[in-house]
Amino acid sequence: MTSSRAFCSQAESPDVGTNAENQTKSAFCSQAETSRRWLAIVGIGEDGTAGLGEEARRAIADAEIVFGGARHLELAADQISGEPRPWPSPFAKALDEIEALRGKKVCVLASGDPFHFGVGATLTRRIPADEMRVFSAPSSFALAAARLGWPLQSVETVSLHGRPIALIRPLLHPGARILALTSDGTAPAAIAELITKEGFGPSRFHVLEALGGPREKQISGMAAALSADGFDDLNVVAIEVAADEDARILPLGSGLEDGLFEHDGQITKSEVRAVTLSALAPKRGERLWDIGAGSGSISIEWLRQHPSLSAIAIEADGERAARIARNAERMGVPQLTVVEGKAPAALAGLAAPDVVFIGGGATVPGLMEAAIAALGTGGRLVANGVTLETQALLIDCHGRHGGELIEIAIARAAPVGGMTALRPAMPVLQWRWRKP
Repeated sequence: MTSSRAFCSQAESPDVGTNAENQTKSAFCSQAETSRRWLAIVGIGEDGTAGLGEEARRAIADAEIVFGGARHLELAADQISGEPRPWPSPFAKALDEIEALRGKKVCVLASGDPFHFGVGATLTRRIPADEMRVFSAPSSFALAAARLGWPLQSVETVSLHGRPIALIRPLLHPGARILALTSDGTAPAAIAELITKEGFGPSRFHVLEALGGPREKQISGMAAALSADGFDDLNVVAIEVAADEDARILPLGSGLEDGLFEHDGQITKSEVRAVTLSALAPKRGERLWDIGAGSGSISIEWLRQHPSLSAIAIEADGERAARIARNAERMGVPQLTVVEGKAPAALAGLAAPDVVFIGGGATVPGLMEAAIAALGTGGRLVANGVTLETQALLIDCHGRHGGELIEIAIARAAPVGGMTALRPAMPVLQWRWRKP
């Protein structure tokens, strides 16, 4: 395989060989490419094979086996000469089946652009890209933007297909335009209800059904007035966001105001939280353990930084654990994993962290040692202490392990008699450490 690639690379160079030699080599290269690229992924729209190019139609017709959803197989039926195979359940079985067919001519049908929230990205986890030929069609986002006349690069896009609709919450800012893929015909009404409850009822709401096909239809109106009647299962929701005066807008920065969280007083306060997020320094793809999570404010704000991040909130109190889950939903990060249990015992079996935050329970015997042991080389730990006992522990950890000690002191203006003075909050001692 390596020699074929090298030969192809040389054949493509205009400085190697005569024209006749290069034509022969190019023919060989083309054959080698075809046999190596055994898997074709064809994006198909609601217009069926009429919307496909000649090469895409040939990839379907030449395939010995064609995978796809029942709708896709029906749309491509006039081109399929091999065995049509509907997706099995669970979907993971399909990946095993496709991989076992390596070397045969296999085609996978996908919706629109297979690499935009599509099956293409799933397949590349198992099959190298150089074994594929990909024929993309316009994505639902591209079609919706074209119908509405919206510049796609200026639009917020989100997939709610098989995912919680709460993911739309952080995108709700006045003036924003949002395109959302949905799961079925009940989703538009559910989304409209959610954004209306959050104070965005005046938003202009569009439901674009069966884009690109003969059943295409668009329904527009105010979110608050959207009918709950069922829509076509194939739909994209488009929102021009407008807000009431009391709309619940989630700011883009860190250190969100405490009132946005449901809590019982056990919360890392806004200013301290902003400093703590800076110390945690999230990087793409990292996982956080938030130990003694309280209201979950740290892990929730961690997740808001980037969609590739993950977090596990560990909380011993059952009522608080339930509250963390509610907060995560309302803050638009329902993917937060909440573990009810007392650390360090509750840490056993959890996916390993890249970063650990300890906001409560640091003095529990064995907890600090367990957190340090769980981190890999270069892992980071941040711990906050308010009580003298916790602060003494952090000073001792600093003495034994190194790192940094930071005192965070906040004061707020408050009335004193008929005048005003700064009233200090309890200072927070923060230990920051990176595992060597």
